[in-house]
Amino acid sequence: MTGIRTLVVTAANVADYLEIPARIQADPTLVVRVYPPVGGRLVAVNVKPGDQVKKGQSLAELQSADAVAAHSEFIRARTDAELKRKAMERSQSLFDHGATSQRELQQAQADAQMAEADLRRAETALKVIGISPDSTSDRFIVFAPRDGVVMEIGGAPGEFSKSLDAPAPVCTLADLSHVWALGDVYEKDLPALELGAQAEVRAAAYPEKVWKDRVVALSGGLDAATRTLKVRVQISNPDRRLKPEMFATIRLLRPPREVILVPAEAVLREGPQAFVFVVKQAQGFERRSVQLGQAHGGQVEVNSGLKPGEVIVTEGALLLRAPAS
Repeated sequence: MTGIRTLVVTAANVADYLEIPARIQADPTLVVRVYPPVGGRLVAVNVKPGDQVKKGQSLAELQSADAVAAHSEFIRARTDAELKRKAMERSQSLFDHGATSQRELQQAQADAQMAEADLRRAETALKVIGISPDSTSDRFIVFAPRDGVVMEIGGAPGEFSKSLDAPAPVCTLADLSHVWALGDVYEKDLPALELGAQAEVRAAAYPEKVWKDRVVALSGGLDAATRTLKVRVQISNPDRRLKPEMFATIRLLRPPREVILVPAEAVLREGPQAFVFVVKQAQGFERRSVQLGQAHGGQVEVNSGLKPGEVIVTEGALLLRAPAS
């Protein structure tokens, strides 16, 4: 018939995948919540959200009585250690000349050792909180512990910070050179999921870009509300194009499978039903119901209803539709 074109049905290997919705998150192991090690009043906050900072850069400045107290304790311990050391030296000299007892010498030695231990403790405390032994200021600088992007600011000049007891950090830093794509997988799809599986990530903001990596983490149990399992894919993000909370999709690649593919224009639909016209040598054309699968560009999978070798109508099926019905 004029306008009718046909095609022999064949089987083909197609790449199989599972596509799940996801969102971008900062890698939790690369997120640092910066708390000042001392309490005090915030004098200045030197960064704002979105700033890229380097390790050792000043983030904020506090006026801190705690810093003054820690330094005073160090000065007291250093002075006491020096006095006890000189007292021990005098006791040693007197003992050598027989002018004092061994008990008094031992007491002086014990006092010197205890004073030296107190000095080391005070010196270590200064080192931990980042105060120089030579400092005489009540100002304390909060430095960035690593490179990163400022995600949040938790204070403003004039507010008081309670050191590690503060309800919020002075600021939160995140290294976005690597990020996670976090998705939810339903129970029925769990057999196709495994740690280390190859994955492709596409962000809604950059539909033309594909990030390829592997599944690095699976949650230990299902979410009771959504009945899904959390899956995480780590992505290298050197240009920082991917931002936390962006929408994305994760495509989990599976081994290829053999399916029947037909052109999409060969499939006709009536309500929820899909059918094609199969060429019969003697009877003409047969209307055949089919079950469809995934679409692949201009083709669609046929899960049931056709066999390889059968001939179907690819163009002009609408001409056959009324006579067949």
